[in-house]
Amino acid sequence: MEINTTQSKRYWLFIILSGLFITNAVTAELISNKLIEIPLTFSIGGSTFGPFTTIVGILPWPIVFLLTDLLNEFYGKKAVQRLSWITSGLIGYCFIIVGISLAIPAVEIPNSSLADNRSFTLVFGQAQMVIIGSILAFLTSQLLDAIVFEKIKNRTGNRFIWLRSTGSTVLSQLIDSYIVLYIGFVLPGALTIEQFLTLAPTNYILKLLIAISLTPLIYVGHYVIRKYLSEKELSN
Repeated sequence: MEINTTQSKRYWLFIILSGLFITNAVTAELISNKLIEIPLTFSIGGSTFGPFTTIVGILPWPIVFLLTDLLNEFYGKKAVQRLSWITSGLIGYCFIIVGISLAIPAVEIPNSSLADNRSFTLVFGQAQMVIIGSILAFLTSQLLDAIVFEKIKNRTGNRFIWLRSTGSTVLSQLIDSYIVLYIGFVLPGALTIEQFLTLAPTNYILKLLIAISLTPLIYVGHYVIRKYLSEKELSN
């Protein structure tokens, strides 16, 4: 994808969407060292499921889902793939800075609300395997999402927006949910296989439910962008 700076609306829209994409992806990785409970229950065939335990990093991912689909739709597979590589590099850079900050001793002031060494390490001291798992999971899922999205769009044209949006997410987030937890938590011994087999499906199902619930916003996003851009900009 080539960005022509004379097409100011299309250019600045890409900058804004990319910035939001990178910010939410990096934030999701930084806050994932915490488990939360989702107070959601439902019954199927007499069996009750929930509430669910998952990582708090799931919270920014709905925005990443939405932005991935919009970028795929209006800027194409190559733009999403390049942005995914850049974002992976920035996630790695972010963790390098965090690692350096962990190595610098904190000045501990009595009766201060500032973080001491122990609390700062507890929050940001994620293992290297978690970092590797996060980057591999993000990159693999995003590249797969772009490929599946393009294949569905090539077959359906401008119809069935919901199908290419949800269809690409079904596969990409399956990969993401299992890779990050296995490499980041099972291999270092933070989770047992039994815990992994409980947590990973939960994480995936929640992401999938969120993606499906965002379908109306996908259509809203399409409508707003088509109103914002000219026919010439849309055709490029």
